[in-house]
Amino acid sequence: MAPFKGQSKGYNILTVVLVFLVWVLYLKISWPDSTVPWPPAPLPASQSTSESTEFPSLLDSLPWELANLTHLLYWPLTPGDEGDFLASTSPQASTYHLKHPAQTSYALRGYLEAILIARDHRGRPKSHGGDLFRAQLLGPDVKAGVPGDVQDLENGTYLLSFPLLWAGKAQVQVRLIHSSEAVGVLRRIWTEKSATVDFMGYFRGPTGTEETAICNVDPQSTGTRRPTCQYRDMDSGELWFCAQPSTLPCSSLVGHSSGRYLKVTTPQDEALLAWKVTDKVLPQGISPIQVRAAAPGNSILALSPRPPCHPGLPATKPSGFYHQEVWHSLSCSSRSFPTVDSILDCLAGHVVHMMGDSTLRQWWEYLRDKVPSLEPMDLHATYQTGPLMAVETTRNVVLHWRAHSWPLRSARTPVASLHSVARELGGLAGGPHTVVVLGLGAHFTTFPPSIFARRLAGIRAAVAALLAREPRTLVVIKLANTGYKSVYGSDWITLQVNRLLRAAFADLRVAFVDAWEMTSSLAVPDNIHPGRLIVGNEVDLLLSFICPT
Repeated sequence: MAPFKGQSKGYNILTVVLVFLVWVLYLKISWPDSTVPWPPAPLPASQSTSESTEFPSLLDSLPWELANLTHLLYWPLTPGDEGDFLASTSPQASTYHLKHPAQTSYALRGYLEAILIARDHRGRPKSHGGDLFRAQLLGPDVKAGVPGDVQDLENGTYLLSFPLLWAGKAQVQVRLIHSSEAVGVLRRIWTEKSATVDFMGYFRGPTGTEETAICNVDPQSTGTRRPTCQYRDMDSGELWFCAQPSTLPCSSLVGHSSGRYLKVTTPQDEALLAWKVTDKVLPQGISPIQVRAAAPGNSILALSPRPPCHPGLPATKPSGFYHQEVWHSLSCSSRSFPTVDSILDCLAGHVVHMMGDSTLRQWWEYLRDKVPSLEPMDLHATYQTGPLMAVETTRNVVLHWRAHSWPLRSARTPVASLHSVARELGGLAGGPHTVVVLGLGAHFTTFPPSIFARRLAGIRAAVAALLAREPRTLVVIKLANTGYKSVYGSDWITLQVNRLLRAAFADLRVAFVDAWEMTSSLAVPDNIHPGRLIVGNEVDLLLSFICPT
């Protein structure tokens, strides 16, 4: 029996050794080598991480206008108690009238000016500014429209100015998007709350065990007092945090999805943001006018000679107008591409990389649907986040779209598919046949402006590097469009996001598509996902930059 005992003891030692080796192998798999630059190794994050030291190099790369958010995002303050609903601006009581005596007709290329007086629900004139009004000059007979300029005199009075850009009938329309008191609520929440939404992270172990945790842009917004997992994008410095799972390591994060909309308003806030006082048309204050052409036979449009569309053009105000449902840019000679052949002739030989949100995905979808020979490829990806690809082999056209990385409100999607825009740009050689289109903003309205400024810092640096190594690359920035009317994504916040976008790329040779004005110039309901008419005009302007002549 002694030999058997010795053999059994040897087996026991061997078993212990094998278990130890398996455990070491598991740890090696679960905790990647920290020297691997991508994907980053998640580490517990201190909840007291200093904001000023997280992105020093990226923030230093921003134009001073973007670094100085207080200056860039100036908006008149609202004095008094935001809780007094009757003291807030009323769309029914506010009025506007012509600044000068009415004329029988008005000359094409002139201006129409009006005075708007804001009043509260008691009918009293307001003594301060800060309301968000939207003014339009519409031509229903010729399917025309142009945004008016609203100058806040900060005393309850606003100066409205409309360029007269087409001959025929024209009608002023003014909407109160948000009262100054509602803007005060939005500003307070936007600047003081670290987040108004959260997200879900999905963790999976080697045996298939899954755990979920709340994730967000900073540790505090994960809702935990325990250690958090930190994920850093090595290309841009972007940070993401998840509450640490109970049993699984941080490196086991495999999925991402939307979480909850957080309760951030009081009953008084909600009264000021209620639908009955949001985005309401003011009573008609000016009768329809007639705009006359300079002479019989002359052009019915006020279009001065403009250069071909190219990057680096100075911005105009307004950026353009609609006539017969066609957008005419005032900064360059935009073109229309009504047929499949005209689109393919323009796109031939180009690779288009679209990166951003679902409003930019609409451009990809428009081209896919408009051009039957553009064949979508099944990449077995989550459609909502991509990547998506369509190809036209006879004309050598490739269209890509993918969502920007977190923060991203979406259905569950693999984390491995969420590439940062900076990372994608860093992988492009660029050149005369490369087109990059960036569409950011809609998913950043639920966070303080500093979050978007940091993201823009990394993207701007990547765009600058791309243009430096290949200046012939075309980079197009799509501004965020109108549509949101809630505390989680108000048009007022979107307007500030667009200020950040313009400032971030102002000194780079890029092109802009002003989706804000293109979605606020016609008498159509706002929609975060605009209809085909507007999307088609946005795409035509993109094609005008690709094929200016």
